[in-house]
Amino acid sequence: MMRAQRSYRIREMRAEERPRERMQQYGAGALSHAELLAILLRTGTKDESSIDLARRILTERGGLRRLAESNWDELTPIRGIGPAKALLLQASIELGRRVARSQLPDMVKISCPQDAADLLMEELRHLREEHFVCLFLNTKNQVIGRQTLSIGSLNASIVHPREVFRAAIRRSSASILCAHNHPSGDPVPSPEDIVLTKRLAEAGELVGIELLDHLVIGDNRYTSLKETGCL
Repeated sequence: MMRAQRSYRIREMRAEERPRERMQQYGAGALSHAELLAILLRTGTKDESSIDLARRILTERGGLRRLAESNWDELTPIRGIGPAKALLLQASIELGRRVARSQLPDMVKISCPQDAADLLMEELRHLREEHFVCLFLNTKNQVIGRQTLSIGSLNASIVHPREVFRAAIRRSSASILCAHNHPSGDPVPSPEDIVLTKRLAEAGELVGIELLDHLVIGDNRYTSLKETGCL
């Protein structure tokens, strides 16, 4: 009976008021401390929903900072927090501390085709299928991300410009550099490679994201389609 009552309370909340639904729709930054805490807690008590429990915990501990400073002996006596939830809260708080202390690694800067080849050669040179990889760069030509967008057969890799620039836009890229391997070890571009490069360059002009180069990676050798005049 009590369990049914608790479920009723949660169901009666409008979808836009439920923490998980709000986070999916608006992102974590739009949620209050209590809503974020309720997502971690997942369930409430027989008398409270998870959001009510979260609000009470914050009140009893004197706010978010005091909660973050709470140890095991201070958390477990709180009604609604058992050992499992206490561990979850402490682990989440510790992760937050480590993120705050961490520093971004030095970003790799692409100044010439050799820089990109050095970054990708060992990853691609021995693969037995063609892998099409895209490097996403910021305005300083620093690599802000990379993604394998296609894995093809022994002699063909199919990728559409739409997939490439959708991924680039998602990362707010200023430019991109593409590369794919030739399993044969020979980095001489095929006619299809040249056609794809031109299509990518044209699509990049339309969306305002420059294609810096397209590398064909062989066995410890590479070809830059920009240096060969195909771009």
